[in-house]
Amino acid sequence: MGTQVGKKFAWVIKNFSSLECKICYSAPVLIGDRKWRLYAYPKGDNCDYLSLYLEVVDWKSLPSGWRRFVKLRLSVVKQSYDIDSVMKETHRWFDKKISCWGFPLIPLTKLHDEREGFLEDGDLIVVAEVDVLEVVGTSDEPGESKDGSSNLKIITGDDGVPESNDYLKIKVASFGTGNMDINGFQVLPSQVESVSRIFERHPYIAVRFRAMNQHTRETCMNILLRLIEMLCQSLDELSSNDILGADTALAYLKSVHFNVAWLEKKLDLVKGNKGKEQSSLVRLQEMEDNLLELKQKCSDLDALVEKEEAELSAIRTPLSFDDVV
Repeated sequence: MGTQVGKKFAWVIKNFSSLECKICYSAPVLIGDRKWRLYAYPKGDNCDYLSLYLEVVDWKSLPSGWRRFVKLRLSVVKQSYDIDSVMKETHRWFDKKISCWGFPLIPLTKLHDEREGFLEDGDLIVVAEVDVLEVVGTSDEPGESKDGSSNLKIITGDDGVPESNDYLKIKVASFGTGNMDINGFQVLPSQVESVSRIFERHPYIAVRFRAMNQHTRETCMNILLRLIEMLCQSLDELSSNDILGADTALAYLKSVHFNVAWLEKKLDLVKGNKGKEQSSLVRLQEMEDNLLELKQKCSDLDALVEKEEAELSAIRTPLSFDDVV
């Protein structure tokens, strides 16, 4: 028989770009019967790579015979794009002799390259997915029992959902009020599709968001939706006040640690296009004024041509016999 528990958690390493320490540690996370934590070598572990490890906290106090099979996946989040994060995974047994395990994950030159987008305001985000399996029996590897049934038991919460905090899977729950819960944000039924698509395309958008008050969470999500709705309007419908309001909304979302670098780029694009629109309108007005002036000149020239043609016609009229004699 076996018992499996899992956690997915984010580790925000503040001021990573200026760290001088050899090793830094995350806060401990309880998974199963033990606390686990990540640690990193910001300057590399005898190599030019960021090295990440998972370890059992207080491993010296582990009871005799303690042994766990661990599946580990570590990701370094590409914050500027919210996609293409660098990920590596492994699995192995942990015990009192082998209480930590990890690997070099990403070249330091690539990590610190601003164009890559891994660091935002000097901070680095590491996401860990840890599944810990305690196997009770004679089998050395988790798998199936002799009768073909699984020897794993997934521990679930009171609601029957497996114990995990999976940012990549969209969790939807309904409430008696008619509202829906999307990854911890209560939204109206009419907003479910939009919010779900946001989390599908930007799964790490709220990984650093810590507000527990549901009113605050609802307010932030509404600000995000209104901002996106505004950016979807045609340029001729957007005023200067709208753009200023969008800047304020984006600044607020960043202040509460929403990962909206992708949205900031879209806002910059709209602001740039709005500026081009204004310049184009000025040029267009100048061209229309010039065209009107040219049309007036053409009208005046037409009148002069008509007058000149009449005079030319009169000059060309031959003299009659009477005029000559």
